[in-house]
Amino acid sequence: MELILTEEQQAFVQSVDELGREGGVDGFAPHTGPLPKEILRRFSARGLAGIAIPTEKGGQGRSQLDSVLAIEAMAKRSAAAADALQALNFGAIQQIAHNGDEQQLERFLAPCLSGDLLAAPAMSEPEAGSAVTDIAASAEVVGEDVLINGEKVFITHGAVADLFVVWTKFGPGARGAGAVVVPRDAPGLTIDASRSFMSGEPYGVLKLVDCRVPAANILIPGDGFRRMLTVFNVERLGNASRCLGYGQAALDIAVAHLRDRRQFGRRLVEFQGLQWRIAEMALKLESARLLLYRAAAGADAGLPSALDTALAKLACNRAGYGVADDAMQLLGAAGYDDSSPVAFILRRTRGWMIAGGTSEQLLNRIAGEVLDERFSQRPPRASTA
Repeated sequence: MELILTEEQQAFVQSVDELGREGGVDGFAPHTGPLPKEILRRFSARGLAGIAIPTEKGGQGRSQLDSVLAIEAMAKRSAAAADALQALNFGAIQQIAHNGDEQQLERFLAPCLSGDLLAAPAMSEPEAGSAVTDIAASAEVVGEDVLINGEKVFITHGAVADLFVVWTKFGPGARGAGAVVVPRDAPGLTIDASRSFMSGEPYGVLKLVDCRVPAANILIPGDGFRRMLTVFNVERLGNASRCLGYGQAALDIAVAHLRDRRQFGRRLVEFQGLQWRIAEMALKLESARLLLYRAAAGADAGLPSALDTALAKLACNRAGYGVADDAMQLLGAAGYDDSSPVAFILRRTRGWMIAGGTSEQLLNRIAGEVLDERFSQRPPRASTA
């Protein structure tokens, strides 16, 4: 497969990089607050919302590789800006774009693409993380409404999101799974946004007690796990792209440090052992980058394959975190300082080895494809004989 970028793609990446250099979105804050929502409208106006969403749905109609290139380029420059691109192109917005009907595209997708609304996925529960098919949140259609009961945890952008794509069950078992778009002000929904991850990024805990929304908000009425998880592969590409971009930023910081810092009367960059470490860091990033670009370039109808996505996310997660760890070692105490950009990058990339599918889940998926056999993680069912 040819992975050399076209002149148009190179120009596109350059334009995103230049936007990332502009004031107001630059840098890696040691602790982040809620996503600054004004960035959403700004990026939308620059054609960076729904990059790979078809034009007939209000998107830009570009390739999935273009969306990956954009978020990777932005992630090299700014944490908040990369998060904004994630929200405008991956995650909940993709679930709405792929599964929404015409009315839902107009009510929810259009204002999300314009940057006027922010949508967030609500999947994980206290007893359903990696085992997402064990979600207990329930939905019941009552007349023209749907009532939702349950709890969702670790919701990114929970502090500021206007809409939540809530994964729920309309009936027993995995076949009862579906999704509902729940506005922030829906009756029966309360949000605890007082908690944060190790990176300082706040998250939300949603409690839905007879939460009532119009039945017209039902995105998938049941038998939806396969559909939702297939689209979720796009979310994983966004995760991988940011991890890769952050890793590149850490490498760039380390290179600048080695060139400027002097010890024993010499620049650090002159020591062969440190040169080798820089070479290993570059190898990690370039290897992961090829897998990521392959997964994005091979996407069918905008949806990458499960195997390609698993390989890409695992490689990018390992590379981003590993390079950040290497960079911290090269910077020494300056890198270990809590206010150091490298310290922030290390904390943030560590979280992406959990979010969007743990490394262990990805290894299971890859092994199943290689062995051409599936191994359930659940205990054997009791015999009914």
